[in-house]
Amino acid sequence: MKRSQPKWEPPSGEGKPVLRLFNSLTRRKEVFVPQRGNIVTWYNCGPTVYDASHMGHARSYISFDILRRVLMDYFKYDIFYSMNITDIDDKIIVRARQNHLMQQYIDAGHSPQQVEQDLGEALQLLDGKIANETSPEKLAMLTKTKAKVAALVDSGDAGKNALLQEVKEVLAPWLDKNKGSMVTENAIFSELPRFWEEEFHKDMAALNVLPADVLTRVSDYVPEVVTFIQKIIDNGFAYESNGSVYFDTKAFDAAPNHFYAKLLPEAFGDKKALSEGEGELSVSEEKQSEKKSATDFAVWKGSKPGEPSWDSPWGKGRPGWHIECSVMASDILGESMDIHSGGFDLKFPHHDNELAQSEAYFGHDHWVYYFIHSGHLTIDGCKMSKSLKNFISIKEVLKKYSARQVRLLYLLHSWKDTMDYSENTMDVALEFERTLNEFFLTVKDSLRGIASDGCLAWTKWTSDEVKLNNKLLEKQEGVYESLCDNIDTRGAMDHIRELVSAGNLYISAMRSSQRQPNRALLMKVATYITDLLKIFGAIPKEQAIGFPQGGSQNANLEEAVMPYLSAFADFREQVRVTAREHKATDILKQCDRVRDDTLPALGVRLEDHEGAPPVIKLVDKDTLMKERAEKLRIEEQKKAEKERKKKEKELEQAAKEAQKRIPPSEMFRKETDKYSAFDKKGLPTHDAAGQELTKSAMKKVLKLYEAQEKKYRDYLKTVEEKQANGES
Repeated sequence: MKRSQPKWEPPSGEGKPVLRLFNSLTRRKEVFVPQRGNIVTWYNCGPTVYDASHMGHARSYISFDILRRVLMDYFKYDIFYSMNITDIDDKIIVRARQNHLMQQYIDAGHSPQQVEQDLGEALQLLDGKIANETSPEKLAMLTKTKAKVAALVDSGDAGKNALLQEVKEVLAPWLDKNKGSMVTENAIFSELPRFWEEEFHKDMAALNVLPADVLTRVSDYVPEVVTFIQKIIDNGFAYESNGSVYFDTKAFDAAPNHFYAKLLPEAFGDKKALSEGEGELSVSEEKQSEKKSATDFAVWKGSKPGEPSWDSPWGKGRPGWHIECSVMASDILGESMDIHSGGFDLKFPHHDNELAQSEAYFGHDHWVYYFIHSGHLTIDGCKMSKSLKNFISIKEVLKKYSARQVRLLYLLHSWKDTMDYSENTMDVALEFERTLNEFFLTVKDSLRGIASDGCLAWTKWTSDEVKLNNKLLEKQEGVYESLCDNIDTRGAMDHIRELVSAGNLYISAMRSSQRQPNRALLMKVATYITDLLKIFGAIPKEQAIGFPQGGSQNANLEEAVMPYLSAFADFREQVRVTAREHKATDILKQCDRVRDDTLPALGVRLEDHEGAPPVIKLVDKDTLMKERAEKLRIEEQKKAEKERKKKEKELEQAAKEAQKRIPPSEMFRKETDKYSAFDKKGLPTHDAAGQELTKSAMKKVLKLYEAQEKKYRDYLKTVEEKQANGES
């Protein structure tokens, strides 16, 4: 009888995590399902380029860079990533105009008297702003600015040409009010955003943020904006008024399958948010009267004198802020995209208005499927603000910390929650970096001298190897679960930390038992951690294991110098063994000096281990110098503490000796703050208030008296013995 194979059944695979993202459209984690198989279309709101990029910008761009890398390199999606640059905006117009007028004023070379007269009028304008300001932070900043400029005026220095930049904050708005309408050339308004866009790209490159696949600028899309707006008008969701075009929020909200303010419906009608969304040039009473409803917003702004303008069917004007993203994203990604991202503060009105415009244009309700927003950034627990003097640019941060250290800070926090930037939070990131770096260096040292191929490369596993491998499998599963859970890098980093700890314990156990570690297993652990950090953008992709040492131009530095360092370390170890045998302490001191002073200055850390070969690690020279300085500081601190304790002990001993010399009859008489009357022996009988001492108090002082009596007798005896022996 022929036998047939039994039925085969695959494992159930139940409980396997799937990728979920927190979707602002539903306010919960949703299973991520792209529209087109493995392709993911993604639009990210880029910067409005009128000033230096700051840590608030970094909060979004690093966070979304990490998410993008994880989706691409961990989950293996094909990402098409588009980002915009806002180079037409009310803030840009005002800043560019004021810069232009201020430069003209400086070039004119006015007399000091004329400058002081103009500043007097400018300060009056500032007083008006101060009187109408409701924000405590802005009020404090304006008041401080006024005080600074007023002090310069009082000193008579304000009119000096070299100090005109010092009074720009007051003078430029006054010049803008009086002469702003004369600035008409569009080129004047493009120079400022071009400069700051270039600086933005430099900052992103310095932070190792991947460039977008497509970068769009509003100034390149004005014709498309006009066409887009016209179709919204034709669809019945926008109207022209006095040369501007407004989106009709009530008409849109009343239409079937449409909903205005999807992301933040509770903010509907928020006057402050709507005003900020319109821009400082577009919130006058005249502009408000052009609207059918206070919640309507401008998609096309009729330009006044002193503002850049382009032709349109409704007259000279420029795009509104919200319309630009709708037009550019749709032009590149089509009528629907998988992911739209931006900062938390853009939810309303910017992103809600984007959604409304785009859905009004396409006639459906799914322009975006997943809306993701990065959390706020605080500085030392406070909102970042120039008035609080905690406004920190990316360039300032990178002078103090490396891009990797900043990225580790972000990886140790949830991308969607508020994150605090401070010395304390950066210290946590620095400590994590040190932990990782030490692990990588220890692994490299442990693997030196172990065959990488052939028979000798394969050794039998013991329970130590099984334990480490089980930990690796456990942590790989943990990382996968964390990244599936809304790309939780904080959870993933916790798993990495535990795996590093397990690896260190394994290496320590091998050292203690004088066994060689299993090369393949240790390499697998270190490579897995390195690969994860590559995915997160914390390590260059070309790096083999660990952090690069000595810069990218010296990628093979370790490979080149290690044979020589190993030979030197072995020689030094033999010298130390011989010196110990002959008790040659001077030679041992020289060996220590080479380890502690000479090698660190060359970027080499040499660690001596009793009964085991020395450990050699290539470490950044600056890091070693800081370690050396810290070690010396701690040693000096210990030395000072030792001296303090010694002195304290000497003083204590001297006090005891002095106490012995006091006759018991005198010991209480000086304590007039406690006692007022004494008997013949010198024992107190009454307290300071004249009250007779109680029996318990008398008992206490008698006990002290008798103890002193004994000490004094011993002292007299010692004096007599010294005199008998002829001692002084």
